[in-house]
Amino acid sequence: MSYKLDTNYNQIAFALEILKQLAEKPRKREELVDLLSPFMEAHGKSSDDMDIKQKLTRTIRKLRDCGIEIKSAPHHPYELVESNFPVILSTEQRQALALAAYFFAGMGFSAQASQILRLGNLKESDIPEFVKVNFSPPVDYSESKLDIIVRHLQERFQQQRRYTITYQSNKKGQRIWDIDRSELRFHNGILYLFAFIPDWKSWRFLTFPNIDQNHIFRVDRIVNVGPASDVHWLSCELPKLEIHYRMSGDLANYQPRRDGERVIHRDTEGKFVDIATLEDYWFWFRQRMLQYGANVQVLTPDFLAKEIKKEHQKAYEKYCS
Repeated sequence: MSYKLDTNYNQIAFALEILKQLAEKPRKREELVDLLSPFMEAHGKSSDDMDIKQKLTRTIRKLRDCGIEIKSAPHHPYELVESNFPVILSTEQRQALALAAYFFAGMGFSAQASQILRLGNLKESDIPEFVKVNFSPPVDYSESKLDIIVRHLQERFQQQRRYTITYQSNKKGQRIWDIDRSELRFHNGILYLFAFIPDWKSWRFLTFPNIDQNHIFRVDRIVNVGPASDVHWLSCELPKLEIHYRMSGDLANYQPRRDGERVIHRDTEGKFVDIATLEDYWFWFRQRMLQYGANVQVLTPDFLAKEIKKEHQKAYEKYCS
């Protein structure tokens, strides 16, 4: 980062620069000194490493006295754990943060919600009364064990190399899975690891890769995340499949609102609209189509259309029995 020459140096500016650097990531003392050197030069102050080290030590001590928690240990980096730096918010900003905290808490992220509440010194009265959520998560994802699992998964995403997970299934017990490209997804109130399984054999598709190789794993059932291997992820994107379907009846005026959806034909009399979409997980798409009932018809691929038809036939037979 470049700094313009500014002789208006003060200790607060120096302290803020330290906090800004630590807010990005934990940093070792030597790294901080290197980053602070151009800042000192730009403010007409000594950029001697020894001088900066002394100022750094004194300033971090003062920041801790102000209630800002900075963790450090010999041969370990400085880590900003929690900042109690006062934040001045407008009424709308307070309500926006309170609403975000309310959503996080409802989704099962109580620790993150508490962080937001503390950040803005918010109260329950700041939460807008006109919004209600009902995600009903199966667990609190802020629990220490789950938090560790999520952190390990995020590390694997950054490394972009294959790794393994030990997964606890309700029916089949524990199993070790080889995981390739993957990410976290929140769907219907549950946090999933969405992952490409390189050695999975599909009965629907002969081509490789295909969407049947995309699997979901509930994060609260992951027992362990293995270390990253030396094998890079296979592709830059998860495989997707183009599907065409027709909306009619109450959904005849449907407007695309999901990633990958687009209108390919709209009936001039407003009786139906044909949609093309790129989907990477058939089960979630299938469930969405089934919930629309008679207002939707899958057009292509034909074998997926037949699968939806078969599900409707099964439901019809149950109601008729």
